[in-house]
Amino acid sequence: MKKTIFAFVLAFASLTLFAQSPIGKGGKQLNFGTGFSSYGIPLYIGMDFGVHPDITVGFNASFRNYNENWGSNKYNHSIIGLFANGNYHFNRILEIPSQWDFYAGLSLGYYIWNADSGYGGSNASGLGFDAQIGGRYYWSDRWGINLEFGGGNAASGGRIGLSYIL
Repeated sequence: MKKTIFAFVLAFASLTLFAQSPIGKGGKQLNFGTGFSSYGIPLYIGMDFGVHPDITVGFNASFRNYNENWGSNKYNHSIIGLFANGNYHFNRILEIPSQWDFYAGLSLGYYIWNADSGYGGSNASGLGFDAQIGGRYYWSDRWGINLEFGGGNAASGGRIGLSYIL
């Protein structure tokens, strides 16, 4: 009987044990996945650092490749985005359960836009500024799924991926 009760308590605890979100001051989180935009399907990887119980700063890099018909020719493009971000996490002030993490913030960075030689379109490298809003659901003490929507600059219009607390 004791073994059955212990197994039940352990199973219940493992189902309800989640990471504290957001990651909190001094915490680190790895994020990676894919995105969606009008310029191909980006792949991204990034890192967030907790600098306050409700604030994270971090960076991310993305890569995408897509083709475009311009004039009578087909051109290949690749875009590399390097961005820094800052997010405010609403969990504490809205009393959101710890397995959820809702946030909004800003990103600033640079994207490198390459096209085949001879391309005469207007796409070029440059600075990017974006606002994002997103959320995570943690299914364990370290792993979560992330969905984020952005302003649609050349870095990414949004993304979906995984988050891992280090």
